[in-house]
Parts: sequence; C-alpha cells; structure tokens
Amino acid sequence: MTELKKRAAALAEQVAAALKTIEAGKLEAQKTTLENDLAQPDAWNDVEAAQTKAQQLSKLTQQLQPWRDLESQVQDIGGLLELNDESLEAELEAQLSKAEKAYESLRRDLLFNGQYDGHDAILSLRAGAGGVDAMDWTAMLLRMYLRWAEGANMKTEIVEESKGEEAGIKSVTLTVKGAYAYGKLRSESGVHRLVRLSPFNSDNLRQTSFAMVEVLPEIDSPDEVAIDEKDLRVDVFRAGGHGGQSVNTTDSAVRITHLPTGLVVAIQNERSQLQNKATAMGILRAKLAQLQLDQHAENIAELKGPNLEAAWGNQIRNYVLHPYTLVKDTRTKYEERDAAGVLDGRLDGFMNSYLESSSK
Repeated sequence: MTELKKRAAALAEQVAAALKTIEAGKLEAQKTTLENDLAQPDAWNDVEAAQTKAQQLSKLTQQLQPWRDLESQVQDIGGLLELNDESLEAELEAQLSKAEKAYESLRRDLLFNGQYDGHDAILSLRAGAGGVDAMDWTAMLLRMYLRWAEGANMKTEIVEESKGEEAGIKSVTLTVKGAYAYGKLRSESGVHRLVRLSPFNSDNLRQTSFAMVEVLPEIDSPDEVAIDEKDLRVDVFRAGGHGGQSVNTTDSAVRITHLPTGLVVAIQNERSQLQNKATAMGILRAKLAQLQLDQHAENIAELKGPNLEAAWGNQIRNYVLHPYTLVKDTRTKYEERDAAGVLDGRLDGFMNSYLESSSK
C-alpha cells in the first residue's frame, strides 16, 4: 500500500499543478458567469448573443470538466488508500493506473499555451499544382478533416466552397469549433502532397498533386485584431454558381482587400451583403492574426503579405498511395503506414508529434 500511496500523492500534485497552469479558478468564474447569464429569463431574446455564450460555455466545460473529474477521482483513491484495507489493494491499483493514463492523455492540453490555442479555428483548403487531381485531392482533405472533427467532438460549418468544373474542389473554407480547435489544427497549416495512380488519367499513370491548407484562429472580438478602415478596399459583386445553382440578382457578394499586405477575402455564399461582409471581416482578422504570429510582428503595420506556392518543395506532409502506402510529416518525421486510416481522419499522431516538437 505504501507504493500506491506514493503514486497517488505524486499524481495529486501533478493534477493540482495542471489546474493551476490552466487557471482553473478563472475558468470556473467565467463558466459560472455564462451559466448565470443564460439562466436569465430574457437570455434568449437576443438569439445570436445567447448562442455565442452557449458555445463559449460548451468550450469552457470541455476544457475544465475532464480535469475536475480526474481531480475528484484522485481524491477518492487517496481517501480509500488511507483506510489501509489490503483487500482493496488490487482494485485501487487498477483505478490509480487508469487515473495515471487519463492524466497523461490530458497532459497534452498543457502544451496549448499559444496566444490563440484555445480559440476555434478557420480552416481553408485550396487546390494547388496538379489540375483535376489537385482538386480531387482537396476534396479528399476536406473529408479527412471533417472525419477528424467528428471524432474529436468538434462542430464544423462550411462558410464558402468553390467546386471544380470536372471533379473535386477548387477551394473551401470552414469553421471548426471545439476545445483547443486552433491549437490542435495549427499543425496542419501548409502544403500537402499526394502521390497516387490518377483516376483521371486514361493511362492510369502515377500523379503528384498539391493542396494548400491554411489554419487560422477565429478571433472572438474585433478588439483582438484592430484594422484601420483606410487600409481596406471593399468591392461588391454579383454572387453566382454554375451547373444549375441559383444566381443572385443583387450584388450581395463581398471582396475585402487589406492593402498593406495584399490579403484578399471574398465571400459569396448567397446571403445578404451585410452578412457576407461580416464573415469576410472575421476571416481577414484571422488571417492577420496568423500572419502576426508567423512573422513575430508587434502590430499589423509591420506585416508583409504571405508568399507560399502550393507546389513541389513547400510540402509539410507527403501522402504516398503508390507504389507503397505511407504518410510522413517532413517537419517532425512522424509517419503512419495506414494511409487509408489517416485519410479517414486519424490525425492525432501527427498533431501530438507536432505539438511536442514545437513546445521544446
């Protein structure tokens, strides 16, 4: 029993330190405030504001509750160990081992200490070099991330999508909401390369395709990234699609250009011009926030526009489906031979490896 008591005491100290690191008391206070706000009789008079608070509450609960549950479990084990009942030793050893494994799993959350790691994410995919194959590859990546998000209990919503004329997707933007969504997905930002036998080639030749993945932190408040209106050019145009899609008869689509950096965001998802502008501004803020992180800039005025092509030499990860199967990250060297499993959303190994390496 002595050894079990030492292990339980050490685990209790580790859990207490972790709760201090994540500022559990502060999170509890925020959680209580949101619960009280949502419990007010008139809370849902402003549906949009209430939904935002409900989402914030859900995210706080996902961050905090697993740690509180583990804390309670460790306290219970410690109390039972104090009874010195040897008939409980085997059961308590099993419970303690389970609690230690739970701690190791949750410990990775402590590595999410970046400025925006706790934020929701905006995920943009864009076909690069490779023609139709690249567009098909972009659609495959979208499916991969949707599967991952589903398995991670995160909510997704497609904001903008441009389909390829023959197959696949030219570009797509979606939001991913959940605990540490940006912190987990930031490992995916960069060029992804696919090698396979092309289904679009009559000779079934080996084809290399590229797609750009951009991961941005969703900015909760405009105050987090201040943008000078004089630095913006806002254009409105008529939204529309092809192949039988409805075409707007009003200029509801919006394109916003950030003149100092050349960043451009265009939204034409057939809603009102006001909604499209708000969505475009949100994405622009996210792009500028990410650019600030990448360039270690103190303020927006110091930023330079990004210049990375989705082509050979820039890839962060290779997905090889022929003549063998292997998915390998060029930065961490982490690899998986079950390429089908990775494309079905099994990305945690890559994400954890990146998180561990970037925290050193």
